[in-house]
Amino acid sequence: MAREFIPKVLTANDLIEGDVVYRSKDSQWVRDISQAHVFHDQETADAALEATANEAHIIVGAYLFDAQEIDGKAVPTHFREDFRAKGPSNYRHGKQEDGYV
Repeated sequence: MAREFIPKVLTANDLIEGDVVYRSKDSQWVRDISQAHVFHDQETADAALEATANEAHIIVGAYLFDAQEIDGKAVPTHFREDFRAKGPSNYRHGKQEDGYV
């Protein structure tokens, strides 16, 4: 029996700034996880990940992680991705300073 697919979000790091970024529905890289596209099937998620090979001039370290969609917004299911979404762990820097958290 095939394992049930767990929804995924595509993430990476911005090559220049180092920020965590997420693939949006319109195939752009966004810094706010709530704007990330949640993939609901393995084939589409894998194709999106594969396409990042052509974006080495923009991002590094792309991968898929488990997520859920709540009220139309992506929410990570693992603490690591929740931590990454909140930005650098030092006080008042990056996303924390900009009010994304």
